[in-house]
Amino acid sequence: MKHALLYSLITLLFAYQTTLAQDTKLPTNSVYLELGGAGLPYSFNYDFRFDKTKMDSWGMRVGIGGYTTTNESFFSAPIMVNRLFGKGPHYFEIGGGFTFFAFDDKYNDSYCVDGFFDANGNYVCSSYASDNYSFILDVDGSPSVMGTLNFGYRKVPVDGGFMWKVNLNPIFNNNGFWPLYAGIGFGYAF
Repeated sequence: MKHALLYSLITLLFAYQTTLAQDTKLPTNSVYLELGGAGLPYSFNYDFRFDKTKMDSWGMRVGIGGYTTTNESFFSAPIMVNRLFGKGPHYFEIGGGFTFFAFDDKYNDSYCVDGFFDANGNYVCSSYASDNYSFILDVDGSPSVMGTLNFGYRKVPVDGGFMWKVNLNPIFNNNGFWPLYAGIGFGYAF
């Protein structure tokens, strides 16, 4: 009888701890769409915490974005390390990283710099120049890298679900620094 009572008590305690552990699982992962921000025009992102037992900890975000039109195409891949501060559901977020990007501008932005008239009277251009591509800051070529910073607010429900964020994302490269770039994101935390 004592063994049966002890066995029942241990089983009950184990079941209670398992239920408690399941109830306290934090939503340390999220997937979201961000307009603006580190992905430049937009990006789809996966964000996770390195420490699965704490929301206010260091984490990482990786994403992919881009677009294609008749005249141009653009691809971006933001990678950032970030840190959340606060208590659920409200967090202050800081971070830094970089965004790889590539573009193809099919529209001919070149113009004639020097030319001459041939024997038939047609003007022939002997050298062309083209405008540099720019996304807020001038870019030297494709592919390229843009440095990104992140300062913002993130709302993540304590039990997971719909999350959103608003960030100031200063960007920089070898041609300059732009402090007023921003982004807004929304998605699902789990």
